[in-house]
Amino acid sequence: MTVPSTMEAVVCHGPEDYRLTEVPVPTPGPGEALVEVEAVGICASDLKCYHGAAKFWGDADRPAYVEAPVTPGHEFVGRIVHLDDAAADRWGVQVGDRVTSEQIVPCWQCRYCRRGQYWMCQQNDVYGFHQRCHGAMAQYMLYPADALVHKVPDSLDPAHAAFVEPLSCALHGVERGMIRFGDVVVVAGAGPIGLGMIAGAAAKSPSEVVALDMSAERLDLARACGATRTINISETDVTAAINALTEGYGADVYLEASGHPSAVKQGLQLLRKLGTYVEYSVFRDAATVDWTIIGDDKELDIHGAHLGPHCWPAALEMLAAGRLPMDRICTHQLPLADFQQGLELVSSGTESVKVTLLPNA
Repeated sequence: MTVPSTMEAVVCHGPEDYRLTEVPVPTPGPGEALVEVEAVGICASDLKCYHGAAKFWGDADRPAYVEAPVTPGHEFVGRIVHLDDAAADRWGVQVGDRVTSEQIVPCWQCRYCRRGQYWMCQQNDVYGFHQRCHGAMAQYMLYPADALVHKVPDSLDPAHAAFVEPLSCALHGVERGMIRFGDVVVVAGAGPIGLGMIAGAAAKSPSEVVALDMSAERLDLARACGATRTINISETDVTAAINALTEGYGADVYLEASGHPSAVKQGLQLLRKLGTYVEYSVFRDAATVDWTIIGDDKELDIHGAHLGPHCWPAALEMLAAGRLPMDRICTHQLPLADFQQGLELVSSGTESVKVTLLPNA
């Protein structure tokens, strides 16, 4: 295959300053792979970065995370067009293979990497935010030598295949919840992560998987993913509904995937004593709660969840097996030039579920 010398790429220069630009096609170094991008999803964290959230651009309490200018995009699939023998041997892949890479490229040297906790790498080089690993909103991208690479079934639609990243994240959140048989599990938010959590939680065989959202359409989609009950929080007293379902005790596990500060307080209210709360959201604004509920009132287990460690093979298997209604989840596929429209669709939250860019379509 002949690779061109230049390509189109979205380049982030700062908050609300993303530009479609002609840039050189990257040249792979030793142990790296050059990949032609088939599809790249737009994540809620991409949107919050675009709008200038402090997590990405810093504030009085934290330094900036983004190393601009950088090409965004950490949910992707593509085909290898060039790699050397070292990369082929390490990853077990070859030119022409369809592949994805886990969203973090570990340093493999820090305390966390040495302990096998690579997803918490101190450098935290996630594709699309740092210079070490530019993202997939481009026609071509590099997989660095330290990347974690997985083969992707050829049978999957490109947009569906790129969903492996949010699905792996969702499954990690489910595992952090330590769901048991007979549990009542509540999932807040029926967006891409929440829908994946619903499917993953249902696979753990609890007694109930309850989905919360304000959209009737998304709640219908939640049922298709495995929710046994759905509650529209704009129409129903959620606390009363969960108490009625649990003899007044409250939910066993609460998985937060909405990114709304109000969902944090809601989760603490809905959980029973000794319940488990899992937080898997990137917040634009701080969430403030009464920590007495966590400690003295209920003695809750509070778990964070970051990325999707060790869940990628399971996520790929679920996609290949058709466990999720991907045609309904992947609502919009757009050319790279329409990235701004894609960001607007994600921002509105009412017209789309998962928006995907197709850089080479």
